[in-house]
Amino acid sequence: MDVQTDWWKETTVYQVYPRSFQDSNGDGIGDLDGIIRRLDHLVDLGVETLWFSPFYRSPQKDFGYDISDYRSIAPEYGDPATCDRLIREAHARGLKVVFDMVLNHTSDEHPWFRTSRSSRDDPMRDWYVWRDGRGRGGKRPPNNWHAMIGGSGWHRDETTGQWYWTQFLPFQPDLNYRHPAVRAEMLDTMRFWLDRGVDGFRLDIVNALFEDAEFRDNPFAFKLLPSDDDPSMLFQASSNTLNHPDTLAFMKELRCCVDGYDHPSRFLVGEVNAAIEQARAHCGDAADGLNLVFLFRSLTVPLLAPRMRALMAEYEKHFPDPLLPTWVFSNHDRLRRISRLDGDLRRAKLNAAWQLTARGVPFIYYGEEIGMLQQRLPLRTALDPIAHRFPLPQFAADLLRSRFKESINRDESRTPMQWDTSANAGFCPAGITPWLPAPENLGGRTVEEQRSDPDSLLCCYRRFLRLRKEHAALRRGRFELLPESETGKHVVGYRREAPEETLLVLLNASQSPQRLPSAPTGEMLASTSAAQRTGDSEPLRSLAPWEGFLLLERAAPTDRPGHDSRCDP
Repeated sequence: MDVQTDWWKETTVYQVYPRSFQDSNGDGIGDLDGIIRRLDHLVDLGVETLWFSPFYRSPQKDFGYDISDYRSIAPEYGDPATCDRLIREAHARGLKVVFDMVLNHTSDEHPWFRTSRSSRDDPMRDWYVWRDGRGRGGKRPPNNWHAMIGGSGWHRDETTGQWYWTQFLPFQPDLNYRHPAVRAEMLDTMRFWLDRGVDGFRLDIVNALFEDAEFRDNPFAFKLLPSDDDPSMLFQASSNTLNHPDTLAFMKELRCCVDGYDHPSRFLVGEVNAAIEQARAHCGDAADGLNLVFLFRSLTVPLLAPRMRALMAEYEKHFPDPLLPTWVFSNHDRLRRISRLDGDLRRAKLNAAWQLTARGVPFIYYGEEIGMLQQRLPLRTALDPIAHRFPLPQFAADLLRSRFKESINRDESRTPMQWDTSANAGFCPAGITPWLPAPENLGGRTVEEQRSDPDSLLCCYRRFLRLRKEHAALRRGRFELLPESETGKHVVGYRREAPEETLLVLLNASQSPQRLPSAPTGEMLASTSAAQRTGDSEPLRSLAPWEGFLLLERAAPTDRPGHDSRCDP
């Protein structure tokens, strides 16, 4: 493999939400200097690529996803010099850097939009999607298009009497990608950051760039609520507003942009809300579109062996080599994974072992490595604009979280990183009010406490991340899913095979001990339990509840001897 060209195929990605990672100046807001201060934790953890949620200049109505200047840094986070230093410091530690790029829309406070809305005749009018309304005086929306979050995506501008389109929130007007100047400007913006050393981009709702050129109504659909597989909602399909053929074609232009850089190469991962076949299409028929797309079924998949097997089989079917699936279990928009697992650290360890040994690129959300829980925050205090768009009574929000494992308030998954047991969990100094509250009862879920405990979730992550670096079969090996007859009903088994080695993964996805139909042999490389010694070669006959094992079945004679890969105190 050409390391310079294909590094992204073997990497592990860690998402940093800058506002919540580390406050360095005592204003209660995480910042770039704070990230720099904590880079050594990420090196010690064993991740290789850092994805930063946006810290461009922004009114912060949607906390950075409403950009008012793509080439400046929001002052609460730092300045351009600090940003350059962050890139340098990360690279000096061998870490890659991925920026969040919001191509679909800007803030309504962006100078482009202010100019665009000033007059129907302004040269920048067509940089955004404007349309005459229907009915007498054009007082009705131009068509029936819903925004991704429900309700009409059209908003009337009283100054000019036309309507502008927003795929997301009303203060985030969509750029018009049918205008050549818009496409050129956004590609130049990407090059601006690539020239400064950024290694790639995570592309926000990139499947929404183009709409139907004729503005035809979206068709009817027998579907009330959207899902990770189908964004259709409120009895309306999204065929004219999402995953448009012109959007798929533009993915190749984006790929050409990053492929103009090498040594090392750069890459793109897209946020695509679509059926798996449509998500796959964003990568191009010849793998010449996006390098990766997020696959969101993993967010909600239960830790049940049949469901886990089915998901891996589906990912393998639709993303065969040279394509790669992605493994993401939490992010800044959705419920934290461990809260879907009822806070159970054993299940979280098993989930980590699965994520870091399956074929594909893992994405770890900050705090996931220590089991940070989804916090319960009152809706009346929510800063998240989505929470106010859906003003549920508190009891309904609590029911949604407890019964259906979803949250209407994204603040709850964005609370400060829990570094230690000091005030504000070490995120900001005592006496300072953080932008979101840290929990009062940390329950041992801090980096400081878990670092010295070999049986902690943090050390489990470190074990498997270390082995992923050391073993080619985990990074780029062939994947073979074992049938249930070889593992038993509740155990998921698969092999990762490279020319120099074969590894066996066994995961007990149940709360009961499981005896294996046949006892595999090989050198034990790691377990989710620190009580299990590595280096043993005795046949493996059973697995404890929620326990996972990684075994070396075959190694080249020149391989170094096994070692104890438990987390060092």
